[in-house]
Amino acid sequence: MDLTALEISKKFDGKVEGDAKVRIHSLSKIEEAQEGSITFLAHSKYLPFLQKTKASAVLISNDLELNGEVSSTLIRVKDAYAAFTQLMIDWSEDKNKNQKGIHPTAVIDPSAQIGDSVFIGPFVCIGAGSEIDEGVQIHSHCVIGNEVKIRKQTKLYSRVSILDNTEIGAYCNFHSGVVIGSDGFGFAPQENTAYLKIPQLGKVIIKDHVEIGANTTIDRATLGATIINEGVKLDNLVQIAHNVEIGAHTVIAAQTGVAGSTKIGTHCVIGGQVGIIGHLKLGDRVQIQGQTGVINNIPSGTAVQGTPAMDYRSFYKSYALFKRLPTIETRLSRLEKQK
Repeated sequence: MDLTALEISKKFDGKVEGDAKVRIHSLSKIEEAQEGSITFLAHSKYLPFLQKTKASAVLISNDLELNGEVSSTLIRVKDAYAAFTQLMIDWSEDKNKNQKGIHPTAVIDPSAQIGDSVFIGPFVCIGAGSEIDEGVQIHSHCVIGNEVKIRKQTKLYSRVSILDNTEIGAYCNFHSGVVIGSDGFGFAPQENTAYLKIPQLGKVIIKDHVEIGANTTIDRATLGATIINEGVKLDNLVQIAHNVEIGAHTVIAAQTGVAGSTKIGTHCVIGGQVGIIGHLKLGDRVQIQGQTGVINNIPSGTAVQGTPAMDYRSFYKSYALFKRLPTIETRLSRLEKQK
């Protein structure tokens, strides 16, 4: 990045207060910023940092009123947080735009189709019949199986494994350690107490604009497909079992597990360490608080918490009573002694 404050203000239809020609080379937190960097201020509680920051420029929301003079150049915008987020996106894309070409240590089957402007890093393996579209970035030590399809501008960070027959959409980001298409957990009990492994013959389909956090795993279907729809965001350490379907624009926080064949609707928000048993149906815009255990279907628009999951208002009423149980038990004992 090498922009003036004026160039940044024009990008966000903003207004400069101070030196419009000051040059910006980096992004910083307001309390750690140095000369040549830009930061942001979106909330009045952080105003004390503005007097101390060494940033050359600060994105600041239009509605914030200041007390006293500020040494940094201010760029007034409608939403400072949103503007700074866009700068971060631009900065990230600028850093990666020159990453192209195939590293000589990569092993690529001759039948694989590799698009234009692709980056394939050191020690990447790509199997037979796979299709890698234009602009895809596959970083070091990734393993791509046979007949895998990865659409344009998707990025795989180091040590991602995409197993056979998986379909990945465009503009996805998969972070380090992600495993897509491993066998679903299917074992049939036998009379002699042994378990017979059920072949997992399906695949995983991931649509466009999906982001998957580090060390998250998505199992292939027993038959058919495990499906992650457009815009889904999965945090680190999430487990998605075989034949699960997750609706568009649903977000799931870390350490959540979804058991086999459960269907989750669109625009759901699922907190961390949630457990969802198999063969359930969750509607659209469901909210599940952290550490909830879901054992029944949930209708659309419902917010739940607790184990087993219940309406979150009922949960907090119950929890208020639960916390008072020792006091209630003591009172009951006293009443019994008075008889």
